[in-house]
Amino acid sequence: MTLRRLGESLAKAVSKLGRVAFIDRKVIKEVIRDIQRALLMADVSVELVVKLSENIEKRVFEEEVPLGFTRRDIALKVVYEELLKLLGGEKSPEIRVTKKPYVVMLVGIQGSGKTTSAAKLAYFFKNQGLKTALICADNFRPGALVQLKQLAEPYGVPVYGDPQKDPVKVVKEGIEYFTKGKFDMIIVDTAGRHKEEAALINEMKALAKAITPDEVMLVIDATMGKQAGVQALHFHKATPIGSIFLTKLDGAAKGGGALAAIVATGAKIKFIGVGEKVEEIEVFEPTAFVNRLLGMGDLRALVDKIRAYKALEKDRIERILSGKFTLLDFKEQLRAMRKMGPLSKILELLPGGLAFKVSSAELQLTETKIKKWMAALDSMTEEELLSPSIIDRSRIRRIAKGAGVTTKDIKDLLTTYNLIKKQLKRVSKRRFKYMQSFFGV
Repeated sequence: MTLRRLGESLAKAVSKLGRVAFIDRKVIKEVIRDIQRALLMADVSVELVVKLSENIEKRVFEEEVPLGFTRRDIALKVVYEELLKLLGGEKSPEIRVTKKPYVVMLVGIQGSGKTTSAAKLAYFFKNQGLKTALICADNFRPGALVQLKQLAEPYGVPVYGDPQKDPVKVVKEGIEYFTKGKFDMIIVDTAGRHKEEAALINEMKALAKAITPDEVMLVIDATMGKQAGVQALHFHKATPIGSIFLTKLDGAAKGGGALAAIVATGAKIKFIGVGEKVEEIEVFEPTAFVNRLLGMGDLRALVDKIRAYKALEKDRIERILSGKFTLLDFKEQLRAMRKMGPLSKILELLPGGLAFKVSSAELQLTETKIKKWMAALDSMTEEELLSPSIIDRSRIRRIAKGAGVTTKDIKDLLTTYNLIKKQLKRVSKRRFKYMQSFFGV
């Protein structure tokens, strides 16, 4: 299964959520089974697939549904976030050049695409405005220097190498030469004759010790699938400054498995190769990758919308507890109450120490009254909603006329608002968690 087919299979599974009338455990289990099948065919390990499945089923029914959203929205959000977590989370890698020249040493077994990756990196950094050069330290493979020159020189990137000299000496001379030339970025392509990770790591350490690169980057072939995780783990333990360049991801039958396996080790994937050409290199950004994989940009928009709403609600609660409860906040809570029931019933659910000391007569908010108050609030200006103290008699008359209600309705609204605001000021911030549950954040 290529990445394209994996994406199609995952998108098909997720789209099932939009075709059913009601989201229940049976539907979620069906969607999870489809996701499991797609990931296992892409060589993602059983352990990771099981963990993802458990997280999805648990979160879909545990997370609260914010006002204005549905359980279906939560299900889509959870699936998206769990797939994102599986393939790297939301944090993109830092591409920083902390000094000049900045030396990057590439290592990897033979056939991983290391030489092509060296040229791709040179192309990438040159396009970032950095004066970039390459050093060929692969004196084991015949024609390595020639290949590197053929790949890099069309893009104006110089290559230093000497097949007759010791690789360590070549690299030292190359770094000295390019430092004098005031190059910003120097990329070292090393030999990849070792088929065993242990031997590769030992060679990497010896060469790194000799030339002290600023970053050691392991090049891994995506066709390895979940076995890429073993190599990444050994490398990650060997050098904390390491990063990963995952190659051949475009047509890899096991690309998803390689990505997931590497991410699970904690190693940092910085770049991915998405084609054979030198220009086909990308910074690995998990969010963009998952969006493209699913082919559902609107799904990301939904997730952002839910998160923004929750952040807004949290901010509103913090303002309320600091005594900054406005009519705009009251309006939002009235909107929520229309779905939850009368305010008096809601307040009964609060812990005793938080119950408002307001008479039951003052809290008889019938649906009719709420409708009138919502119309009145809609008739108010933004200034009035944010600064209720400016609402005088003339404003009350204007608001009542615009809302089609009586001035008494407006006065009742303002009286109840002021009573609640007064009680809210008495709520201690130490009981913030109770208020969080009350407002559903």
